[in-house]
Amino acid sequence: MSEQPQANEHEQENVEAQEEQQQEQEQGSQEQSIEAELAALYAELEAAKQTVEEQKDSVIRAAAEVENIRRRAAQDVEKAHKFALEKFANELLPVIDNLERAIEFADKENETLAPVLEGIEMTAKSFVDAVAKFNVEVINPQGEAFNPELHQAMSMQPSADVAPNTVLAVMQKGYTLNGRLLRPAMVMVSKAP
Repeated sequence: MSEQPQANEHEQENVEAQEEQQQEQEQGSQEQSIEAELAALYAELEAAKQTVEEQKDSVIRAAAEVENIRRRAAQDVEKAHKFALEKFANELLPVIDNLERAIEFADKENETLAPVLEGIEMTAKSFVDAVAKFNVEVINPQGEAFNPELHQAMSMQPSADVAPNTVLAVMQKGYTLNGRLLRPAMVMVSKAP
């Protein structure tokens, strides 16, 4: 009988050892599952951080795009205000040209035409003053250096009196509107003899 209690004890120790091993395995598997869960959570966290960074970048880009659109719209409105008169001013330029031609080719010796000539001069002056109020500026480059941005050379003439590329004569005045060229001045330019 003494062997039986020892066998029972031995069996009980085996059962306890097996239970301990099973508990250790369960603990190990629990630790592994906790580690796996932690790894999965870290991966999700990193993915979420990446998504947040991408969305921050998208928001920044969208805000910059909105600002660019706002700035462009403001520039377009400003240009529209500045240059709304461009077509109208272009239509008035031939009228000014005709008044100036009438003055230039009028018979200044004829006393009977003096009042008419004076009226045309006053009309031309008031016309030029009126368009100047709307920032239409006259380009009359007589004696100035030739500027291809503002002048159109109609011909070149050799001249020893002035430096090359100097405007000798203005055939037709030019005009600008708020600094933008409406019509270039048509000029005769000097060249070396």
